This record gives sequence, C-alpha cells and structure tokens, in this order.
Amino acid sequence: MRFPTPHSLEQIATIIDMPFVGDADFQVLGMNEIHVVQQGEIVFVDHPKYYDKALNSKASVILINKDVECPKGKALLISDDPFRDFNKLSKFFRPFIKSSSSISKSAEIGEGTIVQPNVFIGNNVVIGKNCLIHSNVSIYDNCIIGDNVCIHAGTVLGADAFYYKNRPEGFDKLISCGRVVLEDHVDIGALCTIDKGVTGDTTIGKGSKLDNQVHVGHDTVIGKKCLIASQTGIAGCVIIEDEVTLWGQVGTNSGITIGAKAVIMGQTGVTKSVPGGKSYFGTPIEESREKLKQLAYVKKIPEIIEKLKE
Repeated sequence: MRFPTPHSLEQIATIIDMPFVGDADFQVLGMNEIHVVQQGEIVFVDHPKYYDKALNSKASVILINKDVECPKGKALLISDDPFRDFNKLSKFFRPFIKSSSSISKSAEIGEGTIVQPNVFIGNNVVIGKNCLIHSNVSIYDNCIIGDNVCIHAGTVLGADAFYYKNRPEGFDKLISCGRVVLEDHVDIGALCTIDKGVTGDTTIGKGSKLDNQVHVGHDTVIGKKCLIASQTGIAGCVIIEDEVTLWGQVGTNSGITIGAKAVIMGQTGVTKSVPGGKSYFGTPIEESREKLKQLAYVKKIPEIIEKLKE
C-alpha cells in the first residue's frame, strides 16, 4: 500500500511512538508485507527466522523488534511489538470508513454496467464498463473491477485476510488494508469469497473464470485465462500463472506457485509449488499419471498377499 503522500521517517516514528535509526528526513512511500514489499516501503518482522529476509528485502524501512546494524541505504524502526505497530500504521493511513448507503457516493461505475438490487458497493470502488453485478453481491472498499466483468449473487469481494498472531489472551488480527482487483472479462460465480490483500492486491487476471463457491485468500495472484471449478480453496499468497485449470475441491497451501497451463485434477491437495504444462493429482500432489499408477498398484496388494500365503 502506498501512502497518499510521502512521509518522513520521523513522521512515521511519531505515529507509532517508537525510536528510529536513520536520517529523520528519510522518505517513506508506503508499507507492505515481506513477499511483495518494494523500495521506499516499510516491512515488519517480529521473528528471528525472518530477520535476515526482511533486512535483505527490497524494503527501505524495517520495523523490527531487535537492535541490529542498519543496512546501508535503509532505515530502522525499533519496536517492542512490530505486529501491533504495523496495525497502527494501517489504521492511520487507511482507516475504516462507515458506509451510509448501499452504493457509496465515492464509487465509480462505468457506462453500461448493470447493478442488480441489494448490491453493496463500498467507498472508493471502481467498476468498469458493461459489467453485470447480480443481487446480494458485496464489494468492499477500494476494490477495482475492470470492463465486461460478471459477478453472480452472494459473492463477497474484499473481506479481511485470515491472518492472526497467537497471543496469551487470544488471537490478534493483522488489519487488512489492501484491495481486490478483477481485470477485464473475469467471471465470478455465486457465493465466491475473494479476500483483499493485507497491504497489497489480490488479483484475478484478464479472462479468468471462477465457478460457484470458490475461495481466494489474501494477496493471491491468479493469472490470465485460468479456470477454477467449484469448492476450490486457494490459500493466501499463492501465485497461479496463466491458463491454469483447477478442478473441483482443489485445496492449496499458502505461498506456492502453480506454473502456467498446469491442470490440477479434482480433490488434489497442492502441498508444494509445481511446474506448468503438466497434469497433477492426489495428496500429496504428484503428476497424475504417476499417482494413478500408484493407486492401481495399491489395489493389487490383496492379490499379492494371497499369493504369498500359497
């Protein structure tokens, strides 16, 4: 997420009331998670496992809970609780704004777009031309929808990321202030849920089609001309490249990549990244021909046991 205007390091430190290391006038352009952070942005890290990754990332400012040497050309914000202070920044730069109508006055809706009754369209939503939004769709704040998009009844765009920190008193939510972006010619089935990014975008690429009851987790990027069948669950931070097909009841781990033109057969658990151009099946996932061979061999086990008894 980029800030509306650049802020100095000292200004950011004042917002969270924490000390900093670096030039007070160091320019800060935004904030993001570690897997999508860019130059000029803040990233937070609160676990030793990820210290080096954060310090060596593209981030220009690291919000960290340890006194470390500041990398050249970067700055540090020293916090006893980076998770809490990242949330403070999210609330400051993108606070929740209560809606006063079903379709926000700040929403932009393109020529030829049809919005059926009982649709909710939040603040700063942009919808392109010639779209069809069916009844009882909820489009949360800041979502971006291209031209010629169809969204069927009951779908929700922009719900919060499923992202929590386990504290002694309970689970603490990481506040989501990202967006959902649907590119041109995307079709979304009924009762789908597409979560917004924590600070970035959850994106569905041009020409992709989602069946009914598909879930897409936060910060996931789905490429162009993908087909995703019913009851598929895609975790957060997944990259699905162009022209991938996911058949019914596929589930994925977070942070994986599915290569272009891969086909994932029904009820497969995508437990790891897989190259494109191949067909896959099973849990754990394997190339489908190999997995089906294994299942055929398993069926022969009783016969083999009987022969061994002879």
